[in-house]
Amino acid sequence: MPDILANFRLLDLLDIGIVAFIIYRIILLIKGTRAVQMLLGLAVILLVYVASRVGELHTLNWILSNFLSSIILVIVVIFQSDIRRALMHVGRNPFFAGLSFSEESAVLDELVQACVALGQKKIGALLVIERETGLKDVLETGTAIDARVTSEIIQAIFLTSSPIHDGALVVQQGRLTQAGCFLPLSQNLDISKYLGTRHRAAIGLTELLDAVVIVVSEETGKISVVVNGGITRDLDATDLRKVLGRLLEPRRKKTKQKRKG
Repeated sequence: MPDILANFRLLDLLDIGIVAFIIYRIILLIKGTRAVQMLLGLAVILLVYVASRVGELHTLNWILSNFLSSIILVIVVIFQSDIRRALMHVGRNPFFAGLSFSEESAVLDELVQACVALGQKKIGALLVIERETGLKDVLETGTAIDARVTSEIIQAIFLTSSPIHDGALVVQQGRLTQAGCFLPLSQNLDISKYLGTRHRAAIGLTELLDAVVIVVSEETGKISVVVNGGITRDLDATDLRKVLGRLLEPRRKKTKQKRKG
């Protein structure tokens, strides 16, 4: 033990800290996703491989050895969506870029007001809010618009008489930029059968990107927020405002902390 401490360097401490941080971020990334179950499956395979070595089960050991020799490729294939989402976090594209704090609050208030009004009228809606990752692939399927975020415009777009009410409405950097966008449906078999196409589309997009999606159910009028493939349901105006504020206002909090310092 003393020999180990004698050879311990500050760089070793830095090395351990970096690895621990990477593992922590990976855990946060896959928390609540199917990736956890897949990792448990890989862990079971690894234990079986060790048991086959100890128990001299040569055929099983040969099969698992060949499988584990390509483990890096297997991980890339299995976790391609999670890896893509992690790499996309490298590029920053703040939702409120260029807006003052008062304008930020006004945008969120208009979004909440619109969703509550649509829910009361039981008009289905799907709003995609861009965060750090660009939505270029989504925007290719919609109709380009450029308008301020107001409750009246949002409600008008989702009226059944509107030619662009189908699909999703996209919000980028505090403005309405695209309507009638079609989103990829989730292939997750664990999703409740009671969730409709809008909810599945919202989950499907957020499994790939870090966007925040608001869903207003046409059948019940209830409001849900979907992020990172997870869904928070039955939100009222107060809860919706809190959730959106927590997800979309990190820049405000950081700026306040800097000012206090």
